[in-house]
Amino acid sequence: MSDGLFSAIKISSSGLRGQRTKMDVVARNLANAETTRTADGTPYRRQRAIFEQVLGDKLKRHSVNMGYAVENRLARTHPAHMGERGRSSVLGGGGVTSEVAVAYDSSEFRVVHDPGHPDADEQGYVLMPNVNPITEMVDMITASRAYEANVSAVQTAKDMFNDALKI
Repeated sequence: MSDGLFSAIKISSSGLRGQRTKMDVVARNLANAETTRTADGTPYRRQRAIFEQVLGDKLKRHSVNMGYAVENRLARTHPAHMGERGRSSVLGGGGVTSEVAVAYDSSEFRVVHDPGHPDADEQGYVLMPNVNPITEMVDMITASRAYEANVSAVQTAKDMFNDALKI
């Protein structure tokens, strides 16, 4: 029974860690929105957090018991087929694992005419990072709201535990 009580908190903590990773990625993007030269000589390339939910052994056991072919559906929708890198696992409760992959955005760099810039080419054009501050702020607000929702879920679970102990 205690596993069931704490699985809600474990799942929410998984979401909290994932949203924190997303906010870190957004903060890094905003901090480098004007970085025209990185260590490899190119402008900063925007990063994005990609979430994946893997149900793991529990889903496999359930699918065997229920007779469903869930593994095939998971294989088709698994982000590993998208060629993303930089995954970090975030363990949730009840066999649920959330993975947050940090991948580079492949969109083109912005081209700005600024002949006085030290990184300008012969025609005076500078390659700028592919970071849009408005998009980043929307992502930050979304991650912040999801973080708040997970905090609320943890608080609700704690309140339910306290009420159950009073019975």
